Amino acid sequence: MHPSSRKHRLIHLFLAGLLLVGPTVQASNQEIIEQLLTQDDAPFGVVFEIVERDPDALQWAIPAINRYVQQLRKHFPDIGLAVVSHGREEFALMKNQQVDNAEIHQVVQSLVADDVPVHVCGTHASWRGKTADDFPDYVDVTPAGPTAIHNYEAMGYVLIELKRH
Repeated sequence: MHPSSRKHRLIHLFLAGLLLVGPTVQASNQEIIEQLLTQDDAPFGVVFEIVERDPDALQWAIPAINRYVQQLRKHFPDIGLAVVSHGREEFALMKNQQVDNAEIHQVVQSLVADDVPVHVCGTHASWRGKTADDFPDYVDVTPAGPTAIHNYEAMGYVLIELKRH
């Protein structure tokens, strides 16, 4: 096994372990980013998952993701990055929230312009009678958020479950 791929595999195991050990030992989002930045080779990509009960969670989550994207792109310019939101917070990205959540929408537009797709869960939206038409064009309404995350992981993306610390 090539030393680089072995190291890459160990990093993935470490990150997976951090996500499994629970909240008492859970690394902060920034610590996970810093661990990724210590690698010589970039992972294929990183997918940020947001699933919160708090409808205002994007107020802290989107600015944090924007910072992490800047850090990762500075070190790994070609890394694939994506965001999947599939909790109550996703409704802040609806068209009728563009004025009340203008700053969030501006940052999301900037992320998308920088090749960081932002997905929301169509299934979750449908439970509230919402469709893709209720979201602006720069927000991708995927059929199911968990499936989108699984597909990114299958391509080799590292999952970071965003949590407020």
